[in-house]
Amino acid sequence: MTPRSIIKKATWTLGADHSQGASPPIREIECTTCQDRSEASTDQLGPDSWALRHAGLTGHTGYREIVTAFLRATPGPGKGQLPTP
Repeated sequence: MTPRSIIKKATWTLGADHSQGASPPIREIECTTCQDRSEASTDQLGPDSWALRHAGLTGHTGYREIVTAFLRATPGPGKGQLPTP
């Protein structure tokens, strides 16, 4: 890192990406007994319904929810752009 690329102390926040075109969280549910899993979906109902159907068909009762959430780091108020090298 060169002296030109040092970033002055700034407050940043990290949170859900609400920018235009950003994807909502993507969810899957995986059976912890047989590792079968639902389709990935941005809708909660699809994976949940899959898990309940799977439980009814197999008697398997343990599940893991897998969520991929998209985040964005944002500089605090009054902070400019990052310096270019």
